[in-house]
Amino acid sequence: MPAEEPPPPTTEGHDRFTVGTWLFLRLLALIHLVAFLSFWTQLDSLIGPRGLLPATRFFTAIHDQIGSAAYAQLPSLCWWFGAETFLTFLCAAGVVLALLLFLGVAPALCLGLLWIAYLSLSCAGQQFFNFQWDALLLETTLLAIVVAPWSLVPWWRAHEPPRFARLLVTWLLFRLMFLSGVVKLTSGDPTWRDLSALTFHYETQPLPTVLGWYAHQLPTWWHRASCAGMFVIELVAPFLFFAPRALRHNAILLTIALMVIIALTGNYTFFNLLTIALCVGCLDDAFWRSCVPTACRGKCHVIRDTFPGPRPAPTGVVVAFGAAVFLYTLLQALPAVVPRLGTPPGYQAVANIVRPFRSLNNYGLFAVMTNPRPELVFEGSDDGRTWQAYEFPHKPGALSHRPTWVAPHQPRLDWQLWFAALGSLQQNQWVLALGEHLLRGTPASAALLAHNPFPQKPPRFIRIVRHEYHFTDAATRAATGNWWRRTPLDLYLPSASLK
Repeated sequence: MPAEEPPPPTTEGHDRFTVGTWLFLRLLALIHLVAFLSFWTQLDSLIGPRGLLPATRFFTAIHDQIGSAAYAQLPSLCWWFGAETFLTFLCAAGVVLALLLFLGVAPALCLGLLWIAYLSLSCAGQQFFNFQWDALLLETTLLAIVVAPWSLVPWWRAHEPPRFARLLVTWLLFRLMFLSGVVKLTSGDPTWRDLSALTFHYETQPLPTVLGWYAHQLPTWWHRASCAGMFVIELVAPFLFFAPRALRHNAILLTIALMVIIALTGNYTFFNLLTIALCVGCLDDAFWRSCVPTACRGKCHVIRDTFPGPRPAPTGVVVAFGAAVFLYTLLQALPAVVPRLGTPPGYQAVANIVRPFRSLNNYGLFAVMTNPRPELVFEGSDDGRTWQAYEFPHKPGALSHRPTWVAPHQPRLDWQLWFAALGSLQQNQWVLALGEHLLRGTPASAALLAHNPFPQKPPRFIRIVRHEYHFTDAATRAATGNWWRRTPLDLYLPSASLK
């Protein structure tokens, strides 16, 4: 008998993205849950009525400066409902809406309300919301509204998103990755061009993990090879997001791998998880079906369903919205890639309207690498001669302080202090507010500390010393137990008191 020919390869599920959409929206719900809970725990200390930068005072100052134009420049519900208690309501509402989205209840409506709530918080958050992942979360949520089912009943069955809506999410992922690679080359930073940036990146990044310390110990050739591989993923792989299936899947999996490595070595809050969420929507149903054991496929409704699911967004809405988003973001991104092009007439007028909503953005982390690493150490004293240091939970302080693993939670003060150390006190006046709170011993400042050397009574004097920090090597850590070494640089704030 002739040998039996193997069955031809199946293409079932190659043109469907129901599973990826299901996972994308569930991951987005979890990210919102983390984002709102994370900030809720810090809200009172950062922008509450007795916090470092009270939001109520901020909104009043902006309105006094520019009048009714403030409503357009800072689109926030806090203008109408106040900031003192409404910020807490926004966090609570965000948590509830994220849970409803995860359960599939009125997905498009929940996403719209989540976008409004997070935008309102971002406008109130001042310096503590000046991060690219906050803008990325807003943009992802806005685009997800046309990807999600437009139904009010709980959504459990498979949902095939409109093709144009799905491509909008892929276009966002493309811009995020490709522009991140482009800005590294166009910034003029020589350490990216000679592939030496990663030889010091792990110790100079804002909040390294303990694995970041170990990664820093790897040989130079490994760091250079890693940097070259990163450029391949950021500059080449994004074009394959729109390529045939095999190339697309390999490019997506490489991007996910890069996000995992970054998450293992640095605390970048929910950024890596959010990028992975964008990636999973680009993997078709056949890919996800191959990841599920055959015996379990019949029990998974998203894998099993082939009939039409909930009602998608209306075609007219998707096309009009998608065309506007694509054209605007294309014109926005082109000058970053080809600086000589500039922007067409009329673009700036549109950008002035769109920009305050923080939802259609350019991206590019670490365009210029910081080296070495300056750190601010806050010290208090009762006599002006003997000084004791305050410790923050997740930033370097004591040399024996082991790098922490805190993501996806973002300790926003610890992050912002990293940026403040790169500039001067005149450029970061908000640091004085933190110093005043430490001198007063307020509950707001106490909640932000890992160690307060003055638990009974606040000190009479405070100063801020700027140090240069480096990781120790393996031999030094084995001998001393220290993860860091440091050298004093200057007095960021000389000895100061309340009087």
